[in-house]
Amino acid sequence: MKISAVIITKNEEKMIEDCLKSLTWVDEIVVIDGGSKDRTVEIAKKYKARIIEHVTDNYSDQRNYGLKEALGSWVFYIDADERVAPELRDEVLGISNFPARPAGGQFSISNSAYAIPRRNMIFGKEFKHGGQWPDYVKRLFKKSELVKWGGELHEEPVFKGNLGHLKNSLRHIKHENLAEMVEKTNRWSEIEAKLMFNAHHPPMNIIRFMTAMMREFWLRMVKQTAFLDGPEGIIYGIYQVFSRFISYAKLWEMQLNARSNI
Repeated sequence: MKISAVIITKNEEKMIEDCLKSLTWVDEIVVIDGGSKDRTVEIAKKYKARIIEHVTDNYSDQRNYGLKEALGSWVFYIDADERVAPELRDEVLGISNFPARPAGGQFSISNSAYAIPRRNMIFGKEFKHGGQWPDYVKRLFKKSELVKWGGELHEEPVFKGNLGHLKNSLRHIKHENLAEMVEKTNRWSEIEAKLMFNAHHPPMNIIRFMTAMMREFWLRMVKQTAFLDGPEGIIYGIYQVFSRFISYAKLWEMQLNARSNI
């Protein structure tokens, strides 16, 4: 068995079918499900995926469990809201067959991991600015060289060997509307605030709030030129400033509660 695709899911009935359709070429599909209450598991079974329930809020733990369960010599991590185009499929197959079937100069027998560029679709439009392209993500690994995933909020792989970069991209349906963005911000900002609180972040005050917002605005709107993606880019860039504010506001709330309990 050459390639195992690993998908981490929880209530992904809206997104997972198109993802599974784009993975019919792999040797096995492993779905690590975090306790879905919708039709996610039912849909995955239609595509002969191996379903393993593993309930945890830690995304690194889910990815590590997928590594443990995968049987292929290569492990390809993909999210339910991502899709693999035929060009990327051929590139990944070329790597898995190397060196038996060399596929070009971008492949190296010393590479044990590959980062893949993502085409991010937001509000139904592909973004080219605001930090959304090429948005490389490390997703393809030689199983024997992938040690583990670490990190609670933005997980990162620990692996042996060298990192290569693929030419063809994943298509990522990142956000379809503002309601989805607000829901995700509420969920992820809680985790981010806890991480900052546990790291003993200095007490939040007016100056720290203002400088944090100004840094985020400079990053999104000036350095990453989010406005070049049109009205959608401006909305998204300003929303990221708001999202950063929510994380720090929740941190402030945690610090306030901690002081009142002393």
